[in-house]
Amino acid sequence: MTATDATVTLPAVPPSAPVPPAAPLAAIEARDITAWFGSHKVLDRVSLTMNAGEITALIGPSGCGKSTFLRILNRMHELVPSAQLAGEVRLDGEDIYDPSKRLIDARRAIGMVFQKPNPFPAMSIRENVLAGLKLTGTKASRSTKDELVESCLVKGGLWNEVKDRLDAPGGGLSGGQQQRLCIARSLAIKPRVLLMDEPCSALDPTSTRVIEETMLELAREVTIVIVTHNMQQAARVSGRCAFFLASQGTPGVIVEHGETPTMFQNPRDQRTSDYVNGRFG
Repeated sequence: MTATDATVTLPAVPPSAPVPPAAPLAAIEARDITAWFGSHKVLDRVSLTMNAGEITALIGPSGCGKSTFLRILNRMHELVPSAQLAGEVRLDGEDIYDPSKRLIDARRAIGMVFQKPNPFPAMSIRENVLAGLKLTGTKASRSTKDELVESCLVKGGLWNEVKDRLDAPGGGLSGGQQQRLCIARSLAIKPRVLLMDEPCSALDPTSTRVIEETMLELAREVTIVIVTHNMQQAARVSGRCAFFLASQGTPGVIVEHGETPTMFQNPRDQRTSDYVNGRFG
């Protein structure tokens, strides 16, 4: 979901299924992902398994394909007219790019939180949380919606700060609060996986700490994949890391991946050691 500076009108979707229960934790697996923008290859045969109920951090210098890889994981890459893709992304063993799979199902199962907070500015806090239900045609009673708003805002670490002003505009919150509102909005449709593209890069240290605490809590019920340039953050929140690198005009590849403590303390590749210790990038 993308916010604009103008009033946002959601498409009318006939009510369908009720709010689904939380599904079991899911791993997401990328197999031999190669990606292009036009004739420019940006990723080359990238394979990575992101474990269920764990936070996986994607690290590496700017321009090495991390964000592109993240967007491939929920079919956002195909929104770019010149974008092309080879390989598979499997959720519960099924390729989300299979022609028989619906785009809306992939987006429902694999949520996204962007670098810049993007609440719908003309909607209230409550309406922002519930926006995904309307977009996916999910019906719910008023009491169910109220419970969902509270539950998602609690999980997003925002409830105590906004519970007395749920009808206030979501765009009136601080930057850190807006980002947590976006997390709550993503959680309302009960995704199996939550993708986060540098979610703290524009936030102050206090807001960053709250977002990190929120991520660690959420990992109990949703698989999280985060792109971050902050090595301290990667070390604090992730169970596993994947180090991406593109050099001298070559497409991005994964140099090394593994458990975060090993990646930071005893990496196999000298380039990994140089990067995590701040010697380049």
